[in-house]
Amino acid sequence: MNKPVISNPWGALRAHTPARIALGRSGISLPTAPHLAFQLDHARARRAVHHALDMPALEGALAPLGQEIIVLESAADTRAIYLQRPDLGRRLSDRSRLELAQHAPPDGQDPDLAIVIGDGLSALAIEENAPGFLSIMLPVLAQAGLRLAPIVLAREARVAIGDEIGAGLRARQVIVLIGERPGLSSPDSMGIYFTHAPQAGLTDAARNCISNVRRAGLSWQGAAHKLWFLIQEARRRNLSGVDLKDEAEILAGPGGNAGFLLGH
Repeated sequence: MNKPVISNPWGALRAHTPARIALGRSGISLPTAPHLAFQLDHARARRAVHHALDMPALEGALAPLGQEIIVLESAADTRAIYLQRPDLGRRLSDRSRLELAQHAPPDGQDPDLAIVIGDGLSALAIEENAPGFLSIMLPVLAQAGLRLAPIVLAREARVAIGDEIGAGLRARQVIVLIGERPGLSSPDSMGIYFTHAPQAGLTDAARNCISNVRRAGLSWQGAAHKLWFLIQEARRRNLSGVDLKDEAEILAGPGGNAGFLLGH
């Protein structure tokens, strides 16, 4: 009697990747278990896209970090519009633009760095990763003596909104923590985008990206290590984006991440 599921000779490789490979087959069809797993992961990804960021809970999680927090929103006033009009998510609403202007620093006190946290395409990723990442990153910035702008929480945000916010706060650099587009194995992935000399209208070529920050991907500690390298190199070379390569691991050598954090 034939087995109901015919295995795939690549089956041993499944232990090394979450990718959907070597699933076997039943006749000419996908076996039931992988099919149901696909449907579950697809539902999780859709839920992540539509999940509304719990702003009060996020503010509460960030409160122990001791930073002033500003809550703003993009020009996309609903989630449906945000998903249909990416351009509106890249700029602030009129109300938020006025609110941001009230937090401009006094003359001579321009911040070295602004931190923007946006829901993006996975608020779940922000809820699960942003507070933990900042609990590692902020002490490093403080020990380096960098002056920080208030942390900005932005609803219905796309990456480019950070450039307008950074420019409005007159920050020398800006980082944007944002929920990445969910994959079928990663609905909780946070991206970190970094720009030197932010201003509205910059393209992606002016930014550096650290992606897949999550418990099952790049660790908070590893992401902090990479970001600190970019911050320092951008200040030294006065640029970011395609002309600034991430060589943090090359320069650190074996065990570089641990040494980085122990040294700060």
